[in-house]
Amino acid sequence: MKPLIKRRGGLTAAVAASTVAAALFALPSSPAQASDVAAAKSKPKADKTVDLQILSFNDYHGNLEPPTGTDGTVTTTTGSVLAGGAEYLTNELRTLRKGQKNTLTVAAGDLIGASPSMSGLFKDEPSIETLNNMDVDVSSVGNHEFDEGVTELLRMQYGGCHPTEGCFDTDGYSGADFQYLAANVEYKDGVKVTKPKKAKNYGDWFKARTGRTVLPPTSIKKVDGVKVGFIGMTLEGTTELVAPAGVKDVQFNDEVVSANLAAKDLRKKGVEAIVVLLHEGGIPPTGATYDFDCNSGSSAGISGPIVNIAKTLDSSIDLVVSGHTHNSYNCTIPDPKGNPRLVTSDLSYGRTVTETNLKISKKTKDVIRTQSTSKNVLVERTQAKAADQTKAIAKWSALAAPIANKVIGEITADIKRSVSRDGESSLGDLIADAQLSATQAAGDGGSQIAFMNPGGVRTDLTYASGVANEGDGKVTYGESFAVQPFGNLLVSMDVTGAQIDTMLEQQWTTQTDGSLKFLHMGVSDGFTYSYSKSAAVGSKVNASTIKLDGTVINPTSTYRITVNSFLADGGDGFLVLKEGTNRIGGGVDLDAFNTYLTANSPVTGPTPNRVTALD
Repeated sequence: MKPLIKRRGGLTAAVAASTVAAALFALPSSPAQASDVAAAKSKPKADKTVDLQILSFNDYHGNLEPPTGTDGTVTTTTGSVLAGGAEYLTNELRTLRKGQKNTLTVAAGDLIGASPSMSGLFKDEPSIETLNNMDVDVSSVGNHEFDEGVTELLRMQYGGCHPTEGCFDTDGYSGADFQYLAANVEYKDGVKVTKPKKAKNYGDWFKARTGRTVLPPTSIKKVDGVKVGFIGMTLEGTTELVAPAGVKDVQFNDEVVSANLAAKDLRKKGVEAIVVLLHEGGIPPTGATYDFDCNSGSSAGISGPIVNIAKTLDSSIDLVVSGHTHNSYNCTIPDPKGNPRLVTSDLSYGRTVTETNLKISKKTKDVIRTQSTSKNVLVERTQAKAADQTKAIAKWSALAAPIANKVIGEITADIKRSVSRDGESSLGDLIADAQLSATQAAGDGGSQIAFMNPGGVRTDLTYASGVANEGDGKVTYGESFAVQPFGNLLVSMDVTGAQIDTMLEQQWTTQTDGSLKFLHMGVSDGFTYSYSKSAAVGSKVNASTIKLDGTVINPTSTYRITVNSFLADGGDGFLVLKEGTNRIGGGVDLDAFNTYLTANSPVTGPTPNRVTALD
């Protein structure tokens, strides 16, 4: 065979001939085939996407052990199911993560505060430890994160032993592995702020355009090459829900304004997929189950502050994870441009977890909302327990047992915090009775009436034996602590009859969405009043029905009343109580409650007949 002869700058003749033949063979054999090739060339490439699983929950409140009573059950279409607790929530989270390439676990506040004794006795360090075991990535602050003030919240985040009570275990306290976010909580002008000793990258966010926030406003996670931004906030009304002294240096800003500003900052950093974690929520219809789905494509399925917030949050925000109301729902509420946007909420105490699956475009870096879904998952106690959480619970239980398992009294039946038709709680009244008993003597305050705010009553007193198996009807210190975990001091003061009338009227407030909020105060024995449901806010209570031991309260006369220090400072919106004079400080509210239970056992819950609804 003759060698191939190369032509300058070209192929050999043989190679050229075969190439031409191949090209001719590849030509379409018909006009139809030619058009198919042209169409294939002009067809746009499919958009490459990233799948991201977001697992979310809220209002954990340090429930390491499974919650008891109605707080430990979930309503389903087939009945009531036992649920909740750190061991089961953790196992559920780990099960849901299996097989997921990209997954993040987030929360919407109230992870600490108002906790059972196992966590509350140790300033909620146990709660943070179990949340670290759950591999939480990021959380918003909630109002209960501020129960003990800003300084203590920063310790919860960054670590260090308690400044007065020291270290609670041999491991010390290293802080939260996850990042708390507080986009709408800023230091007031003129407040000098010092960097927390253990803060990391403090300056990166402290000087952010969103202001001098007490904790970072946002967090960015990179998922398969795409940035996903999180904005965390608590409700604007937090000031009314916590002791004023602990938050005197900060202000809680409008949720929508703060979120929109933070979203703008995120977009400047190249973030298009944006999630808001907000500790504010909505209320589904009566009888809704844990997996309630609005299904309407509108906000018709829920009411409450979250509805208007969701409608007005910037359209660049793709998902709203809410909380605070301890209600469970999955809704689609259109954003200001009319585009669908998921709004979700979990129950509380680890009883459910929300699984949201986002589809994100690699081209636009944004969420494809029409291809994203969300559902609430029940955390049943029939599943396996997470071994590391069982170990954590055993450690803290051993430390708490000498205090928590001590029996301090007896009850004859369940005493519920839930309210009657007329807006009265048997347990709230019982606590008011205990507080009056503790301050009635002349040297203790000389009080005539006591009032208790419903938000301070955290759970029922149940007749059935609890975790410590102390026996039916026995009340342990741990159980009473769970009812009143805040450690408020009692305050006795002088008020006029007119101020009492004003305080009762302040039980009702109109919310931003037009709904009515009723904070039914617990009242001590001998005090009675009536109100009209249909009357306007501010005029619901007829002054002539306000009586003490059957005698109408005189508007100009002075009366001695007792409330907790939270209320005395105007908490829960009862601002008139700040005007009380001749104040005398008393003991801790929980001590008063325990003393009353011990002295009067066995105790029967008061019949809720001190308040009467006229229509």
